[in-house]
Amino acid sequence: MFLQPNRTPLVAPERFRKIRELLEKRQTDLTLVMDNVNKSHNLAAIIRSCDAVGIHQVHAISYRSSIKTKQHTAAGASRWVKLRLSESITPVGEKLREAGAQILVAHYCPEAVDFRSIDYTRPTAIVMGEELRGPSQEALDLADNFIYIPMMGMVESLNVSVAAALILFEAQRQRQAAGLYDTKHFSDADLDRLLFEYTYPRLSHVLREQGKPYPPLDENGSFNNGDVTE
Repeated sequence: MFLQPNRTPLVAPERFRKIRELLEKRQTDLTLVMDNVNKSHNLAAIIRSCDAVGIHQVHAISYRSSIKTKQHTAAGASRWVKLRLSESITPVGEKLREAGAQILVAHYCPEAVDFRSIDYTRPTAIVMGEELRGPSQEALDLADNFIYIPMMGMVESLNVSVAAALILFEAQRQRQAAGLYDTKHFSDADLDRLLFEYTYPRLSHVLREQGKPYPPLDENGSFNNGDVTE
């Protein structure tokens, strides 16, 4: 299909502005690592929470094919959050540390601190472990700090997606108070690229396959589409 040459918006301007606002608030130095989280509803719930607090990219670790299948499904369903799949947490953690991130592993142990005592305005990676076994030994070996959620009842632990949400929204609270959502984390070039991909996912895929550049977007999300093939 060939688009006729015009600048008629192909997306509602209100939606385009919402996507731009989403990207301008994304926190590229805050991420979450799912260490063998294996239940589909937990994967989906954690990704939704990551979107809600403005995380751009999360990591899913699994060395078991059964979990990988569920993670691939979650990756396909995550429209607004990038999901990176890996077989080992060690290289992921090392790369995050090289980028300056503190690695926090949710794990109750004598060294663990109240999750609210951590400074989440720093570059941070939060590791959530498997539902039954908790974080792997590899994850524990990577930790800069262990964090826990104080509990006053008979229940010893929370569902992993609920625990992740509590920690993430504490990170959001601190970052919002520090004004970190008022500062763009992407370069102008990356913001323009992501804005086109989020607004026109199908067309951007076609253009990448054809080796063509994305056309520039105006303030309403329209572009000169005379020579763009969809």
